[in-house]
Amino acid sequence: QVHMVESGGGLVQTGGSLRLSCAASGTIFSINAMSWYRQAPGKQRELVAAISSGDSTNYADSVKGRFTISRDNAKNTVYLQMNSLKPEDTGVYLCKAVLWQVGRSWSDYWGQGTQVTVSS
Repeated sequence: QVHMVESGGGLVQTGGSLRLSCAASGTIFSINAMSWYRQAPGKQRELVAAISSGDSTNYADSVKGRFTISRDNAKNTVYLQMNSLKPEDTGVYLCKAVLWQVGRSWSDYWGQGTQVTVSS
């Protein structure tokens, strides 16, 4: 079994900051890419940021310069530092890991999501 647990969401004013965390646990052999997505009401799920096993990163144009993704491989954890938040950043943030569970092959695993609300 693999579990992905997110934390760090909440309500913040425009211009504020939040730091999201997502920890993977269970019978994990290896983790490849880790990423953050967001789902806003009435909109499609979109990729916000991703980080490879070699620490290469990519970001959605809308968050470049404001958000930073990082990972701690020893803790199987990915972070998303969000600064200069805007109301349009509001949504449910979900983490995803491409990982190899012991006894299986590479698969996508998702967290349950954490709500981020930015008030104007």
